[in-house]
Amino acid sequence: MTTETVLSIFLGIGLAASVGFRVFLPLFALSLTSYFTDFDLNESWQWIGSLAAVITLGVATLVEIFGYYIPWVDNVLDSLAVPLAAVAGTAVMVSTVAGLDPVVTWSLAIIAGGGTATAIKGAGATSRLASTATTGGVANPIVSTVETGTAVAVTTASIFAPVLGIILVILILVIIFSIYRKLRPKRNS
Repeated sequence: MTTETVLSIFLGIGLAASVGFRVFLPLFALSLTSYFTDFDLNESWQWIGSLAAVITLGVATLVEIFGYYIPWVDNVLDSLAVPLAAVAGTAVMVSTVAGLDPVVTWSLAIIAGGGTATAIKGAGATSRLASTATTGGVANPIVSTVETGTAVAVTTASIFAPVLGIILVILILVIIFSIYRKLRPKRNS
């Protein structure tokens, strides 16, 4: 496996993790990067660097970000975004992975891309639901801001420094799983 292949896997996982926070933001960033640079994407994903894709994904990103600031709409968006995150996480992984057999690429995309995005989106949806239940939705804009900021940070790191991006993803997953372990009910032995 070449360094380019490993970095492309790191990029894909980083963008998939970002999809777990905001579905369209990493796709928009990938589109912008591809439009303005000679960014190496799989052949079937060259369309993402078109002006039409930049505009469409830009509008979708803005609608998604601002939608999360509207009380109760944010919970509806989360219910729609969980399955979308799995699909988008898989898609960004497929679009960026280079130098692997298609079977390996798709397997990696489904497991690492879709799995990472779904795990993060599921944790985010749960935290927003808890925020809504405990604060009546008053704290949800704070949750939204943290999620958007994290998506921007992980997306940026993944595109410009994939090794840093994968480190951030690992850190985020460790935090999510440690919180889950603390919150789950203890079994009686």
